[in-house]
Amino acid sequence: MSFLSKKVFLPAIFLISIQACSSHNTNKTEAPDTAPLAKMDTSILKYDPAKADKRIDDYMQNLHLRAGFNGNVLVAIKGKIVYENAFGWANYPNQDKLTLNSQFELASISKTMTGTAILQLMERGKLQLSDSVQRFFPNFPYHGVTIRMLLTHRSGLPNYVYTIDDIFRKEHRDQRKGISNQDEMNLIAQYKPARFNVPDKRFLYNNSNFMVLGSIIEKVSGMPYAKYLKENVFDPAGMGHTAVYSKAQYDKIPVDVVGHDRGQWRYSVAQNFLDGPVGDKGIYSTVGDLYLFDNALRRGLLLKQSTMDSAYVPRNPMLHGHFSYGYGWRIFEAPGQQVIYHTGWWHGFRHIYLRDMKNDITVVLLSNLANGSLLHLDDLFKAVGMPVVRKSAYNGTGETSDD
Repeated sequence: MSFLSKKVFLPAIFLISIQACSSHNTNKTEAPDTAPLAKMDTSILKYDPAKADKRIDDYMQNLHLRAGFNGNVLVAIKGKIVYENAFGWANYPNQDKLTLNSQFELASISKTMTGTAILQLMERGKLQLSDSVQRFFPNFPYHGVTIRMLLTHRSGLPNYVYTIDDIFRKEHRDQRKGISNQDEMNLIAQYKPARFNVPDKRFLYNNSNFMVLGSIIEKVSGMPYAKYLKENVFDPAGMGHTAVYSKAQYDKIPVDVVGHDRGQWRYSVAQNFLDGPVGDKGIYSTVGDLYLFDNALRRGLLLKQSTMDSAYVPRNPMLHGHFSYGYGWRIFEAPGQQVIYHTGWWHGFRHIYLRDMKNDITVVLLSNLANGSLLHLDDLFKAVGMPVVRKSAYNGTGETSDD
């Protein structure tokens, strides 16, 4: 059975002019022109369920009933939402139903917004992509790692998710309390876990890269990651149902959607110390707000078009002839086609967020039951008229996956 909630429209807001600054920065780049005052167009959120695309609805009903998809979905084509729905439970033990305004932990989809924030700071002359991490954190134990390598997963860093887990277990630390990004950077400096590879040797997808980028955002902006993202990404894009939540600040993350692992409802995931660091994850949002984020990027409200174009350039050798990674975005390319996307997988949440750049199609699937239902999307891609993004796009294994 599907559950369709009544759409709540976001109020119109105004984009604040972005002022270039940091005249004291010795590595200052050319500052962008001041953006004009622009009214955010929230009319793109209008949707009439009575006019739902029947082919997409048939597919999604089948995915829910036969493959066990539990979550929310949005499909937009050429600036219009053609399908939106909520299927199943937000919290199965409490029998709470999902609504279209349910906030999901975005997992690694958060990386797209961290990358956007880093590129904003570059445009504003606060940093350069060639800067070393040690410029901002002198005690960082790995030499030669640049911001560009972090953005493209070519740093060779160890994955903090595993190293910190080992530290907490060996030292019998309280695993219920989250740690901050600065705490994690201090642990890295103290323990110096062995790196996986030398810098810029090869692509290796790794959460450490974007956790460190989140730390750099805090250091450069002088404000918490959550505050910077709200003021510079969420608010300008009209994302009124999006926020950053860290276990370092919250004993309990203030959202109703619970992740369920192993494809079974009895495995609801309790948040722990690993839900403290942000940048690689930690953003909570809705399918509607992700569409607003897509729209703000397409309209140039967050970054210059030239900067966005650079983010979509494959920065690693193409895998299987189609797949690569840019600046915070996965890339699928076929002759005359490009799909910019990201997957997400964390503590029972499983997602895919796709942006077909040629055909102007956006597909968002957010799920809180990790059961493999997102392995069966080929017919959905065909139904909406976009390329079939198949190989390693959402299978959760190997270096082309998300973890």
